Amino acid sequence: MLLLFMLFTALPLLSMLSTALAPDGSVPHGLSWPRHPHWHNFVAAWNTANMLSLLRSSTLIVLGVVPASVVLATMAGYGLAKLSVPAGKYVYALFLLGLTLPIEALITPLYYQSKELGLFGTRWAIILPLIGLYMSFGVFWMRTHFLATPPELDEAAQLDGASTSQAFRQIQLPLAAPAWSSLTILFFLWTWNQFLLALVLVSNPNQRTMAGGLGVFQGQYGTDVVLLCAASLLIMTPSLVVFVIFQRHFVKALLQGAIK
Repeated sequence: MLLLFMLFTALPLLSMLSTALAPDGSVPHGLSWPRHPHWHNFVAAWNTANMLSLLRSSTLIVLGVVPASVVLATMAGYGLAKLSVPAGKYVYALFLLGLTLPIEALITPLYYQSKELGLFGTRWAIILPLIGLYMSFGVFWMRTHFLATPPELDEAAQLDGASTSQAFRQIQLPLAAPAWSSLTILFFLWTWNQFLLALVLVSNPNQRTMAGGLGVFQGQYGTDVVLLCAASLLIMTPSLVVFVIFQRHFVKALLQGAIK
């Protein structure tokens, strides 16, 4: 079954790769490897879509979103799981309510708010909303982890004279490394592949994410299937590489609740 699902997942990627290597301007049909692969199509897609500017912009957006989101989610998750937060159950219920809201329902108010705050057309119009949108899942993820840790760890830290912040930094945070590292991977993938906010809230294509820049590229070169597939593969490559390198942390975070 795993091999079947893996094949089902890999076929679209192989089809995109074979199409990207076809002669420029052609319209390939089905999955067929070209007799003479045109690797220069990737260079043409890189230059045509101005990938270097999009790569720089995506990196800046990721650096603005991911660290802040992980830090805030980790601290809030620990507070709701281990500390006596006033009305903590209701606060957590509000975070859970945020999981039910699709981003499409928020795009209109975000559009007007970014204009009122003077952020429209800048990268902050993507960074700040994404940090807020990620909090619901991030707090849920980290709270679940901290609830699974034995309370005896905190009691032992208190007996040794550690403060709450010391117990968090020196005991809970290192133990939560699989949880927050996997959360970092998820936030990176979601930010890198963010399409809608980048397309609506930023007018300058060079300040969007790579996925958002692909929308403009598709509008200009939508009939050039070969170039479009080459550009899509270039955009997907960084996220695939990051996931392959750090997948063991992600799997470890999913399985750690089964091991005492």
